[in-house]
Amino acid sequence: MKLPQCEILYPSAAQEILFIGGGRVPSREFFLSVASGRKIFCIDKGVELCQACEVVPDFLIGDFDSANNSAVDWARAENIPVEKFPVDKDLTDTQLALERATKIFGEHDALLTGCFGGRFDHLYSTIFTCADFKNIFLADEHEIIFYLRGGEEVEIKFFNKPLAVSLLPITSICAGVTSKNLHWELDGATLTQNFPNAISNRIDSDKIFLSVERGTLAIYFCFDE
Repeated sequence: MKLPQCEILYPSAAQEILFIGGGRVPSREFFLSVASGRKIFCIDKGVELCQACEVVPDFLIGDFDSANNSAVDWARAENIPVEKFPVDKDLTDTQLALERATKIFGEHDALLTGCFGGRFDHLYSTIFTCADFKNIFLADEHEIIFYLRGGEEVEIKFFNKPLAVSLLPITSICAGVTSKNLHWELDGATLTQNFPNAISNRIDSDKIFLSVERGTLAIYFCFDE
């Protein structure tokens, strides 16, 4: 997965899909960079960014309680498949989008932008929802989150070093956590969800290595305050 700030060397699928949520809007430069060469799946208000940047997405989904009617009308005029759900429903728009994309496009790597900022409960739901999907990355120009699961390892090459790196257990325990080229290294460490202390680390190189033997670990990069 290649992003403007870094390249995450990770076993990947044949295709990549960019999901655009209705949270903090990424910069135009970031969006145009990550939109190039990827299928685009808009989630509700995310269609407004596509309209503003004149980038025609491949699909639009949501209950449209937050998207401007003019943006939705623009999508329909562009003959984009639009799937509307009731406002009163069990799943969030993001959950529906991730499930529908798998049914429509099959196996893929997912990049979700427009997901940070706003209400904490929405972000909490998104972070734990995404932990259940393979090869998913949350990113904008300010922050990146992705996941390592038991038995996985990853190498990250940075074009722009983050201010901080945090390792956040998604499961109750993450065992056998190892890092290389961080200021404070871990070697087979056990991290627990109820005492998340492996935060605000620093990078001592333009390349780092991370692995986990058991559990699901969220890797978080912060590029500015």
